[in-house]
Amino acid sequence: MAATLTDVARRAGVSIATASRAFGEPDRLAGGTLERVLQAAVDLGYSNPQTSVATRTLGVIVPDIANPVYAKLLKAIQGQAWHGRHRIVLFDADEDLRREREQMEQARKLDGILLCSPRLPDADVLALVGGTAHVVVNRQIDGAPCVVMDTEHGPTQAVEHLVALGHRHIAYASGPRGSWADARRFDTISRGCERHGIQLTRLSHQAASIQGGRAAAALAAASDATAVVAYNDLVALGLEAGMSELGRQCPADISIVGIDDIDLAGAVTPGLTTVRMPIERCGTLAVDLLLQAISGIAIGPLATLDSQLIVRASTAAPAVSAS
Repeated sequence: MAATLTDVARRAGVSIATASRAFGEPDRLAGGTLERVLQAAVDLGYSNPQTSVATRTLGVIVPDIANPVYAKLLKAIQGQAWHGRHRIVLFDADEDLRREREQMEQARKLDGILLCSPRLPDADVLALVGGTAHVVVNRQIDGAPCVVMDTEHGPTQAVEHLVALGHRHIAYASGPRGSWADARRFDTISRGCERHGIQLTRLSHQAASIQGGRAAAALAAASDATAVVAYNDLVALGLEAGMSELGRQCPADISIVGIDDIDLAGAVTPGLTTVRMPIERCGTLAVDLLLQAISGIAIGPLATLDSQLIVRASTAAPAVSAS
C-alpha cells in the first residue's frame, strides 16, 4: 500500500499538520524538522500529491461565507491550493439544506470536494458526493475522510476555568440546529459540568451570528446563570451586546466565553475569553488530504487538530456565588 502523509508524520515524529507544511509551506518549519519530514518521505516512498499531479479543480462548500470562521478557513484552503496552482470553486450554502444539496450535486462534477461543516444527514452527504474524491471538514461522518477541530480539550478547559472562578451555574448558548460541532461542544460542556457538580442550562438554538447571540441574551438572563459558554465568538459577542441592553455588564454581572478565537475576539473591550480553534491548519491539511484522495492515495478516516482556551477579560468571579 502506498505511504500516506499520516505515515510520514508518524515516521518523522511530528503532527500531520507539520508534515503537511513541509510540502506546502517549508519556510515555516525549522531546518531540522523539515529535514526529518523529507527524509521520512524518502524512506517511505511517499509522493507529495501537490507536486505529482496536474492542476485540479476543487469545490469548497461552506454553510455561510459571511461567517469569519469560514472566511479564515477559505483563505487557508485557497493559499494551500495555490501552492500547487489548483483552482477553487466556492459554494455558499447560506445555511439552506436545499441549496447545500444542489451544490453537492454540482460540485461532484469537479476533481474533488471539501465539505465544510455540512448540515445534511450523513447518508445524504455520502450519497450526494458519490464517487468524487472528498474530505469533510469540521464534522465527522463515518465512511468519509474527515478533518475536525477538537471539541474536547478546549471546551473542557473553559468549564474548568469558570469553575475555578467560582461559577456554579453555566448556560450554553446553542448554535444552528443540525450543527455537528454544536452537539459535540454541548456534550463536552455537559460532561464537564456534571463532573464538577455544576448546574447547566442549555439555551435554544440560534443562528451562528451576532444577531443569534442577541436573541439568546434574554434567555441567558432569565436562566440566572452566572456564566455563558457560546457556540462561537459571534454568538458570544451578540450575547454581550444583548446583555448590556438588558442592564447586565460583562464580566461584572455575567462571564461570557466564546469558541473559535476570531480576530475580533481580541480587539473588543472587554477582550473575549474563547477557545482557539486551529482554523488555518484545518484548511491546509484538508487540501493536502483531498489531493491525496484525488491521486488515489489511501488516507486515514480522521485527523483531529487541538483546541486551546485563551483567557481574556470577559470572564471573572461571579458577583454573588451560587449556593
